Amino acid sequence: MPFGPVSRRNFVKITTAGAAAALAPYAASQEAGANPVSTQHGKLKYQEETRASRLAWWTEARFGMFIHWGLYSIVGQQEWVLESEGIPLPQYEELARHFHPKPGFAREWARLAKRAGQKYMVLTTKHHEGFCLWDTRLTNYSAKQQGPGRDLVHEFVEAARAEGLRVGFYYSLMDWHHPDGIRCATDEAARKRFVDYTHGLIRELLTNYGKIDILWYDVDKPLTPAQWEADKMNRMVFELQPDIIVNNRNGLDGDFSTPEHKIQADNRAWETCDTLNLGWGYQRNDTEWKSPKRIVNDLTTCAQQGGNYLLNIGPEPDGTVPVETVRILDTVGIWLASNGDAIYATQGGASVSFGNYTNFTRKGNTLYIHVYFWPSGTPATQWLPFFQPPTVVAVGGVRCKVLSARLLKNGKPLKFQQDAISLRITGLPEQAPDSPTTVIACECDQPPVVDHHLIRPEWPRYKVGIS
Repeated sequence: MPFGPVSRRNFVKITTAGAAAALAPYAASQEAGANPVSTQHGKLKYQEETRASRLAWWTEARFGMFIHWGLYSIVGQQEWVLESEGIPLPQYEELARHFHPKPGFAREWARLAKRAGQKYMVLTTKHHEGFCLWDTRLTNYSAKQQGPGRDLVHEFVEAARAEGLRVGFYYSLMDWHHPDGIRCATDEAARKRFVDYTHGLIRELLTNYGKIDILWYDVDKPLTPAQWEADKMNRMVFELQPDIIVNNRNGLDGDFSTPEHKIQADNRAWETCDTLNLGWGYQRNDTEWKSPKRIVNDLTTCAQQGGNYLLNIGPEPDGTVPVETVRILDTVGIWLASNGDAIYATQGGASVSFGNYTNFTRKGNTLYIHVYFWPSGTPATQWLPFFQPPTVVAVGGVRCKVLSARLLKNGKPLKFQQDAISLRITGLPEQAPDSPTTVIACECDQPPVVDHHLIRPEWPRYKVGIS
């Protein structure tokens, strides 16, 4: 089955082999236990009453850029390098003096996101390493007071806005650097200091940069939501930014859930976050890139199931985006430029079953059939009229009447036949007319659903042997 929950382990099995497969357990275990297993209800009246309106733009956007970038980028061995390799903190701090982003780095990111068809950007303002990318008054372990000598968050915000993109801040609650970051779990005075510090940093982020659209918490260890004073935290957030949306990683339910390295629909707003290769932060020797086809199909699957796709980039230390990242995202952006109607503002529920070479999204009464393996050249054509003329896109179990069909890229009308069992679209070229995926738009008499399982009792059956 080509789609469904996609774990990091399954991704490695599907797309790599040999040595790359051996990396999967390391990558998975590195993040195991870091993400919240469950969240606790935090029912703020304002948040509940305004959620639908605050989420409206986000549910239409479908596609965003995640950016993992910090001191760890200098090492070039992913974002967990401080803990995973046990680097002494005084040595790691030396990296702050040697962190020198180039001018205009953020504008390059934002222009790439715009070309890629992404509608929002989320930056790691502070990752687990504890280094702050903004001009904070609460610590000198910050971009303004160390190597960069400037406020990198400000540059990010201005660049995103210049391209018309929504702005999101990632913030790690867990902190490997702060002296109270671990003893807060057993020392009440330390807990109070660390929680005040944390709330203070969040207050700065949501006060100093104008309107912020997303607050993306991460890793609420080692405290409980009550110890984090998470209700108070979120009340502050909404007082400062009434239109913001928050995720579920400070121990409370938040506005949306965040499956990681897997596409897993929730019964509320949700967003899959995933990587272009095997890690989040820059890994100079990681060449296990996902193909543009894989990215398009994962984005389509998120949209099919009613969710968003937050796709990560890991810039180099100076902010340069790796060449392969640029190539992949530019390819995806070219596809979205002519096929975006099949992704943006789509509603979930287009399909409850999978196709052999197809995926599905819908908007109103329009069914979008995403053909990712072009079905021409089967030798069965010479024997089975079903596959004639030679190129046929067939979908079993379309639960609506199709009124018309066209190629989404250029609007070319297509011939089709439909009965209770199958929709057959013909008049197609031998070679796929689009890349990496061809989309066929079908106008229907009602909101469409594809479920080929439902044809089992309707499918005529004849004899025990050959009919």
